[in-house]
Amino acid sequence: MFMQEPMLEVQNVTMKFGSLIANEDVSFSVHKGEIVSLIGPNGAGKTTLFNCITGFYRPYAGRIYFQGRDITGRPPHEITAMGLTRTFQIVKPLKEMTVKENVLTGAFLRASSRKEAEKIAEEVLEMTSLSGKKDMPAGSLTIADKKRLEIARALATGPKMVMLDEAMAGLNQTEIKEAMELCLNLKNRGITLLIVEHIMEAIMPISDRVVVLNAGKKIADASPEEVTSNEEVIKAYLGERYHAKSKKSEHGV
Repeated sequence: MFMQEPMLEVQNVTMKFGSLIANEDVSFSVHKGEIVSLIGPNGAGKTTLFNCITGFYRPYAGRIYFQGRDITGRPPHEITAMGLTRTFQIVKPLKEMTVKENVLTGAFLRASSRKEAEKIAEEVLEMTSLSGKKDMPAGSLTIADKKRLEIARALATGPKMVMLDEAMAGLNQTEIKEAMELCLNLKNRGITLLIVEHIMEAIMPISDRVVVLNAGKKIADASPEEVTSNEEVIKAYLGERYHAKSKKSEHGV
């Protein structure tokens, strides 16, 4: 299907904490322009894998490549400077600083002057619908806006690929829809996405492919339609209830 080399390639990654195996021989790739979702039950090893890819952990075994370069075990700031950045499951804005100042912290990674950083920050605030709140203290934002700010800080670094760790958790239906629209907007702007998420109704419609982990192992890597019909995935994570619901949606029931 894809002629070009993957943007991100995870090869046989294993991560252990003592005798606990969090990821076991996981391999998958993400190509430029894709939205790929990484799903699985709690404890499946999704965030651990994110941490291995972005340099917070060094894998016990395996290699990770970004745009053909081996980034295995490289520090997070170097990986971010290469164009691969992430958000975190638990948002941690710089509470006393304004929304704009928070975004500026990301912009200074690639800006050579304050003026350039300001320009980047303004563009990102507009893109993430935070312009109207740019002078507010970040600590006063709603959870939905704090998650949006987390994405804005990541975007300010000028990434080619963004990894989102549960960016929709805790949001209401309207906020989830807005988050889905933001993801599609980023894709349209040429940014590749790898998403960890539990809200299936949100990520299945926007994903090009879905990778499924269970107990640290990859059990599926396919289109959303194929994944929701995969017996092993249904048993391990989705459940018959979700499968039946998705089938009804397909037939307009």
